[in-house]
Amino acid sequence: MIDFTNARVTNKAYAGANGSKISILYNNEIYMLKFPQHPKLNDNISYTNGCISEYMGCRIFDSVGIPAQETILGTYSRKEKEYIVVACKDFTSPGIVLQDFASMKNTVVDSESNGYGTELSDILFSIEKQTLINPEVLRERFWDMFIVDALIGNWDRHNGNWGVLYNTVSDAVELAPIYDCGSALYPQADESIMKLSLEIKAERDLRIFSRPLSAVTLEGKKINYFDFISSLQNPDCNAALKRIAPRIDMNKISDIIENTPYTSDLQKSFYITMLKERKARIIDFSLNALKKNESLHSKTRHDLDR
Repeated sequence: MIDFTNARVTNKAYAGANGSKISILYNNEIYMLKFPQHPKLNDNISYTNGCISEYMGCRIFDSVGIPAQETILGTYSRKEKEYIVVACKDFTSPGIVLQDFASMKNTVVDSESNGYGTELSDILFSIEKQTLINPEVLRERFWDMFIVDALIGNWDRHNGNWGVLYNTVSDAVELAPIYDCGSALYPQADESIMKLSLEIKAERDLRIFSRPLSAVTLEGKKINYFDFISSLQNPDCNAALKRIAPRIDMNKISDIIENTPYTSDLQKSFYITMLKERKARIIDFSLNALKKNESLHSKTRHDLDR
């Protein structure tokens, strides 16, 4: 159990709308310390579980082989209150800066919207037209991230919380680690919501098929993860599904959750149950449909060639 209260605070500041953030030194390295947010949708809790979501979300991305920001859970005391906080290791350094996708999208002068435009067609257009990094590399990262975000139920993967690292000396660019997963894993779910979800199938179904939606939009409407992935309408999404699904190890993910500090048995049961169900009913269901579809096409081609 780490108490960050007396950690040295540095002068670095961080942007972003989700909760207060300060920069601290921990083990002689810079970390962004994120504080829990006041809930916007649930008046029954004082603070969201966003710090726990941040911690687990990044570790789940790591578990499927997608590098993510290092996260550490701890406490911070202020004005006689103790908060559960998450320390996120700063992956920038002198000469290495983060360029989020919103800034990359702004370099595409033919884009239909500004950097924060969320329409899928415009995002994909900008991925192909930007010149900072190989479009294929960036496209694969987008769709791989989309599949994992579908698994963990991330409703806020907007253009400002993924991107690349830019070397100001060499002018080189590489993918940044995954960061900002605090809006995944139902951060505003209180104990009553967790209990209902565990006990009542309709409540689980609601949080698998209807909530949350993606921040990315299709024809102006937020994408429903299940509807979009299971439709098999996008070949790049299908390819990502085939890449990522076999790498989702629920034993590893369950271990991450079981070993997450500051979580109750109810929380752990809720997280494990919802992730198992989301994997089975969104990811596995869609992958099986895709394999069946490909098998039928293969059989049809074989019959035509006979």
